[in-house]
Amino acid sequence: MTPASTPDPRAIRRVVTGHDAAGRSRIVEDGAATAVRTLDIRPGFQSVNLWRTSASPAPVDEPDATSAHVGVSPPARGTVLRIIDLPPEPADPAELRRLIGATFGKLFDDAHRDDTPPGQLHPGMHRTASIDYALILEGEVFAVMDTEETLLRAGDVLIQRGTNHAWANRSDRVCRIAFVLIDADDSAVAPPSP
Repeated sequence: MTPASTPDPRAIRRVVTGHDAAGRSRIVEDGAATAVRTLDIRPGFQSVNLWRTSASPAPVDEPDATSAHVGVSPPARGTVLRIIDLPPEPADPAELRRLIGATFGKLFDDAHRDDTPPGQLHPGMHRTASIDYALILEGEVFAVMDTEETLLRAGDVLIQRGTNHAWANRSDRVCRIAFVLIDADDSAVAPPSP
């Protein structure tokens, strides 16, 4: 356990603003984010929900509902701000499949995922009906698509538009990614052909 005087180096500080009774701006919260989910089976992995909205346009005084959020997708007409620490992947493909299965099964079971498509490039392939802004804050990660992949490094941004994808950390250190997920209509997208 980390002593109270030593901040957890993985903790994410969340500062929330608001208004006082006279309508003046103020800081209403400043501290470590509390909607943190980890997996014992996957050391180094953490998913931190920082904020969630449930409408568009979003009311600026919407109460904090991050602790109640379950899964990867944002609410209908809403958004989710999340930071994920993604540890390096194991070299053993069977171990990687086991870890990915645990991650999706326990945290992100609402992602549309197929464990067995032929020719799949990564066992973590999934998609959501959302537009996702993925900002690489630290480290590096491969964004894997059905037909290709690209390496993203700190400072890079990927705009994910409801496509089937996976994240592959093939480095030797944790990659920290900030995600803004925005509910989207993907009804015009045809499912991939085999």
